[in-house]
Amino acid sequence: MIEIKEVNNKKDLKAFVTFPFSLYKDSKYWVPPIISDEMATLSAGKNPAIENADVHLFLAYKENRIVGRVAAIINWIEVKEQQIPKMRFGWFDTIDDLEVSKILLDRVAEIGKANNLEYIEGPVGFSNLDKNGALTEGFDHIGTMATWYNHPYYIEHFKKLGLKEEKQYLESKFYFDNAPVERFKRVNELIVKRYKLRAGSYTKSKEIIPHLDDMFALFNRSYSKLSTFVPISGKQQEYLKKKFINFINPEYIKFVFDEHDNMIAFAIVLPSFSKALQEVKGKLFPFGFLKLLKAKKHSKTALFYLIGVDPQYHNKGVTAIIFEEFHKSLSKSGIQTCIRLPELADNLASQQIWKDFNAEVIKRRATFKKML
Repeated sequence: MIEIKEVNNKKDLKAFVTFPFSLYKDSKYWVPPIISDEMATLSAGKNPAIENADVHLFLAYKENRIVGRVAAIINWIEVKEQQIPKMRFGWFDTIDDLEVSKILLDRVAEIGKANNLEYIEGPVGFSNLDKNGALTEGFDHIGTMATWYNHPYYIEHFKKLGLKEEKQYLESKFYFDNAPVERFKRVNELIVKRYKLRAGSYTKSKEIIPHLDDMFALFNRSYSKLSTFVPISGKQQEYLKKKFINFINPEYIKFVFDEHDNMIAFAIVLPSFSKALQEVKGKLFPFGFLKLLKAKKHSKTALFYLIGVDPQYHNKGVTAIIFEEFHKSLSKSGIQTCIRLPELADNLASQQIWKDFNAEVIKRRATFKKML
């Protein structure tokens, strides 16, 4: 018999967060989160995204052993302001037992029906900056700190339970040496002169912080047309600044400004922490922090996390300025491999950015939807 229990205390929350550690203990490809960070992400009062959301966390038990988990999420900005009647689900993990998946997703559906929502969709987080999508191809590639990993049977469970693919995401890999450097330089010179633009590159975190509010405002503008878009509030911005500032090399953030010092483009690249996160097993102390610091300085893989361009500058070659600046920084760091983190397959503007990199699609992922 399978029993469902809602998380309502710190002990249960830790059990919810750590369940995947046992589920994926033999996997070479799963990358664990930092336990304390993950607990904060799912805690009201710590993550401001929850101020505008209803969140229910459920654990499934079989013979007194945890066999599955799911987060049921209603983002009220999405539902009330954007008029999207979506019941979200995320943090979905289960053993290979269809009945466990069914009971977990049924519980999500019950909450959706009780709130007059029309469909469930997941796995998704609270917003675009959370992890999204279940892996459908590329199970033999190591994960990242910015993505969920899952067993192939998850997809079988979704389909058997009547969920259909809704949104598709692509992850690609290219080698740093394949970057069209000469083209960047040539286009960079033309674009800077034509539009009177300048690049902002930094070596210290304190130099970046004054520009972060403008960056989030630009993020909201540049991503607003995407089908998954939910705006990032001011409180969420402050939370994200504190959460990620220690993981970012200042040299790996680039801004582009116009002649009036208005930000018109930005890009964030992260060093890969995957191997280090596997080694620290979710714990920063006593030595985990040092391993992550070493990866931050010496990783030979870079993750292209976010690129945003003001809609007025789409198709004007602005990204050449960004990539020219990144080439300088990543060359100094000895980067060999670059990973493009998940982007919507229908984000054609983004696809155009990468067409000259000889990038290979290494993973595909999708969200899954079912009408209520």
